[in-house]
Amino acid sequence: MDYDIKDINLADKGRLRIEWAEQNMPVLRLIRNRFKKEKPLKGVRLSACLHVTTETACLAEALKEGGADVVLCASNPLSTQDDVAASLVKYLDIPVFAIKGEDYETYYKHIYAVLDLNPNITMDDGADLVSILHSKKRSLLSSVVGGTEETTTGVVRLKSMADKGVLMYPIIAVNDAMTKHLFDNRYGTGQSTLDGITRATNRLIAGTVFVVSGYGWCGKGVAMRAKGLGADVVVTEIDPLKALEAVMDGFRVMPMSNAAKIGDFFVTVTGDISVIREEHFKTMKNGAIVCNSGHFNVEIDIPALKKLSKKRRMIREFVEEYTLKDGRRINLLGEGRLINLAAAEGHPSSVMDMSFANQALSAEYIMEGGGELERDVYPVPEEIDRNIAKLKLAAMGIKIDRLTKEQLKYLASWEMGT
Repeated sequence: MDYDIKDINLADKGRLRIEWAEQNMPVLRLIRNRFKKEKPLKGVRLSACLHVTTETACLAEALKEGGADVVLCASNPLSTQDDVAASLVKYLDIPVFAIKGEDYETYYKHIYAVLDLNPNITMDDGADLVSILHSKKRSLLSSVVGGTEETTTGVVRLKSMADKGVLMYPIIAVNDAMTKHLFDNRYGTGQSTLDGITRATNRLIAGTVFVVSGYGWCGKGVAMRAKGLGADVVVTEIDPLKALEAVMDGFRVMPMSNAAKIGDFFVTVTGDISVIREEHFKTMKNGAIVCNSGHFNVEIDIPALKKLSKKRRMIREFVEEYTLKDGRRINLLGEGRLINLAAAEGHPSSVMDMSFANQALSAEYIMEGGGELERDVYPVPEEIDRNIAKLKLAAMGIKIDRLTKEQLKYLASWEMGT
């Protein structure tokens, strides 16, 4: 078996951490047990480009139990947990191509490696795998039945491909499932982003001005958790509806040009490029801390920051201090990559339980009806989404009401009024 990881001797540590995560992933565990019996993915070649974490390991195991031939690479150079990668190779015989801190060249070499499987299904987080497949490995497209996409950034890219008529197979937008973005993006990103910031800096959040750029589901989660830790939260937005929602949620809203002057912490979660750029760096306070929790490291204009600086140094792990020509210092966390995975462990397993349940069931759905899907981006079927919610509630010991016959009749009628 071919693979490329940091150190196979880390496998035992990874195995214990995977076991710890699995204890809080009851929905995926139920799916794995069914997959083991029914083998709905038997003979399927599945190439996955995901963050290599303990939770991803649980998904990979479920897919393999379902009969799939799984191979995995990282969807971000800093998100790999090396002990998890080692455990997947040693104990589950799953080829992994991922090393935390891998350079640009190695990152793409690993994507090419997982595509060598000649996949029937792609499982992506950010759409880099799909992009390479469509641009550099087009000869493999004929074997692909369909794919899934985990994150907002990837869904945006794939919808652009579909709109331009260049997407060559159907993709299920797992990110858009209610049991994914309402929980993973909001509660997962909210907690894990603050976790990454505090692990990297050990700075107190309370009493600081905390700037969140972007008020989508991820931004809402980050703003909510920063407020909970006692920060004065400022939101920057370009969408008037989201900006208004942020105001109604109790946050100050202003342009980044104003926020840059007062912020102590800055977090970007927009999915767009150069959200914090040269003009903003020039007005930031001495000691400002800047980081990103969007998928790619393009939201902070790092080349501009380098150009403005006279020196830089790693002042502590995951914290790079840039000293500007006027003597002010700006601290960049995690190379501008996802701070929740670069400096912490990503989302809690109980949240990823639902996200990866969507991944597993979407893969099954593709193989059951993939031939009927067009070359487009599709939502997760509502039946799958609602079933995951039911399973999660049951696992939490929570019961809900059911409609009575009278209520069902009322909702189906137009005759009954006041």
